[in-house]
Amino acid sequence: MAVVALVMIGPSGFVHVRRLAVSRRYRCGEPFAIPARSARPVGLVPMPGDKLPRRGGTFFPPDTFCNEDHPKLELRFGSAFVEHYRRRHQRSPGQEQAPAAFRRHGLAEALVSRGRTIRDHGDVASFRWRPDPSRPQAMNLEAVRHACDLVASNVATAIAAQEDVLVLGGDCTVELGTVAGANAAGARIGLVYIDFDVDLNTPDTSDGALDWTGVAHLLNITGCEPSLVRLGPTRPMLVPQQLLYFGVENITPPEAATIRDNAIKVISREEALNDIEAASRAAEWAARFDCVLIHFDVDVLSFVDFPIAENVRRCDGLKLEQAAFVLKQLAALPQWRGLTITEVNPAHAPDETAAFARLNEVLADALG
Repeated sequence: MAVVALVMIGPSGFVHVRRLAVSRRYRCGEPFAIPARSARPVGLVPMPGDKLPRRGGTFFPPDTFCNEDHPKLELRFGSAFVEHYRRRHQRSPGQEQAPAAFRRHGLAEALVSRGRTIRDHGDVASFRWRPDPSRPQAMNLEAVRHACDLVASNVATAIAAQEDVLVLGGDCTVELGTVAGANAAGARIGLVYIDFDVDLNTPDTSDGALDWTGVAHLLNITGCEPSLVRLGPTRPMLVPQQLLYFGVENITPPEAATIRDNAIKVISREEALNDIEAASRAAEWAARFDCVLIHFDVDVLSFVDFPIAENVRRCDGLKLEQAAFVLKQLAALPQWRGLTITEVNPAHAPDETAAFARLNEVLADALG
């Protein structure tokens, strides 16, 4: 049967969706062709009256009520907390509470409202960041590695079973687990990294917080921690041609040199804000891969417009609705297999209930 399973892993969690065919949709168990999508280019901001494409490949089990106009998809929903550490700018707790907040404020209900069935899998314990003088350049390394191993195992199982994955977090190192798991499943990956930062520092050029070194470890940049580089079955876990940055702005000189030397594709914050074709270009790039993963760090958002990120920089980032449109374009691709959400801190929302109501609607729309 078609399955979406959501497990929040504190600060990360995952959802998987079984997909049987990327080019076919199923009507009460019988296949029928999906109409061709419009050739009209779609930009960052939709025009009034635009209808966004929906993914195909949905299967309806025999015991599920089927409405030909409203296809349903069965989901599994759950929450599990694992070890993590806190971002370099964090000065107070809160980030570890994100998975519980997604649950408390109705992510499951938002998904159900799109015709999905939810099953809950339960929780495990969390770990909060602490000073680690034994590894000043790679603090809490073992906790990070352990969390990524757990995520990788679950992601690999889901993708091998033709299921999609939603990882809810948490800091940016959780992406290591997502990519490692996808690699273990034998997928040919393209990663769209939506973030204000590029996370290309190595431990030698960072302040000891591993979460802004995640992409460097994916690419096996010189100076990275071997135990993180070796998380997946391939080394490096990604090559530069498998990576696209979207909405980035904060790039240190060493990171800029790495981007330049490796010809990594970048759609900058300025382009994301001003180029109506930016989302289309990201989707066109991603469509060449068999498995599209999306990394969505909420600090790419304007903190003044939507204060939910761990990082409180008052930058001119994307509005939530702009980010939502990008997510919809990417998740609508038949090759889309996983979305990782990071750096959410419920303590930074002036009105937690209202903030998560908006955020959960965005996620449900993107995955619905």
